[in-house]
Amino acid sequence: KFVKEQLSLKTDKPVWFVFHGGSGSTENDIKTAVDNGVVKMNVDTDTQWAYWLGIRDFYEKKKDYLQAQVGNPEGPNKPNKKVYDPRVWVREAEKTMVERVKVACKDLGNVDRL
Repeated sequence: KFVKEQLSLKTDKPVWFVFHGGSGSTENDIKTAVDNGVVKMNVDTDTQWAYWLGIRDFYEKKKDYLQAQVGNPEGPNKPNKKVYDPRVWVREAEKTMVERVKVACKDLGNVDRL
C-alpha cells in the first residue's frame, strides 16, 4: 500500500517479493506470503534434504548389497554393480526431490498456470 501511494500506482501489488529462506515454512505461511505479493520462494534446503532422503532410503533398503563389489544375500559370488551404480541411486535421489518440488509448486500456486 505504501509503495502504491508513494509512486502513485494503480496496481494493488506493485512490488515483487522473493521469499528467502522459505524452506521449512508451513503451508499457511507460504499462502500468506503469496497472497501478499511473493512471486519467488527459495526452497533449496528442502530440496537438498529431499535429495538426501532418496539416497538414504536407497542405502537402507540395499545396505546388504552395498558392502562390497561382489557378494550379497543372494550369494557370495553375486555382483552388486547394478546396485552401487550411481545412475541407480542418483535416480532415487532425483525422484524424492521431484516430489518435494511438486509440493512447493502446489503450495506456491503455480501448478497448471502456463
